[in-house]
Amino acid sequence: MAKTRELVSRRKAIRNIRKITRTMELIATARFKKALDRAQEAEAYTRKIAELAADLASAGGEISHPLLVTHDKVEKSVLLVIASNRGLCGGYNAGILREANHRLRGNRELGINTRLELSGKRAIAYFRFQRIPADATYTQYEDKPRFDEVEELANHFLELFMSGSIQRLDVAYMRFLSPARQTPVVETLLPLSKPNTSQSKAGGEEKKAGRVVEYQYIPDAKEILGQILPASFKQRLFKCFLDAAVSEQIARRVTMKAATENADGMIKLISRQYNRARQAQITKEIAEVIGGAAALQ
Repeated sequence: MAKTRELVSRRKAIRNIRKITRTMELIATARFKKALDRAQEAEAYTRKIAELAADLASAGGEISHPLLVTHDKVEKSVLLVIASNRGLCGGYNAGILREANHRLRGNRELGINTRLELSGKRAIAYFRFQRIPADATYTQYEDKPRFDEVEELANHFLELFMSGSIQRLDVAYMRFLSPARQTPVVETLLPLSKPNTSQSKAGGEEKKAGRVVEYQYIPDAKEILGQILPASFKQRLFKCFLDAAVSEQIARRVTMKAATENADGMIKLISRQYNRARQAQITKEIAEVIGGAAALQ
């Protein structure tokens, strides 16, 4: 009888856990849809403002801007790690922290003094356990990051870069490619990158077709670049936080779905074990009754 009681207790506990994982799966699904809408809405604007900034920078002739200046030898940099505040999201944080560690080791080998800034309690706890001190920590960025919050952080990095305190800004986060694919990356946001391959290819096709885009700057190119380039950087940093938010919810939804399915399998297994144990117990009781009746005859 003790065995059947133990099986009933285990099945009840697993059913309670299944209710929790199923609820978390539904919550993650709802949050994922909202985060996905925000990321997709920002995608087109981020891409277009980056293309515009690159075109204006290349068409500006000899006009330069501090955000476009690259250094032959980088001596000081910042690594921003964007992780989650909560767990139960599978290998989401592990992939980001692995890429961040790889970049830290690479910077150390190259003699680059790296300033480490962490966003998310999981990243803070990990580097504290590794005894790697962080220069700044942030926990206010949840699954709904606001642009005004990210803008404060972006202004902080712009001030460091423009003053020469750092020469490069790297961001380790989970890049969202599609609902079925996310990949941990370390992306360099400062200095601002040049036009990518697709943009260069498009520009080459325009030149071949004789359609060279010419810009007229009013009042002047320097002032316009001074407004467009910081805005492009802020939007790219904001897009990193949006990608991280939607990727976290996808990882949590997948993890909780797998946990719910595992709980279903365990409940079925324990139910079969309980039925067998109960059947054996009933058979034993019937045999005892029959044996006792036969002894009285």
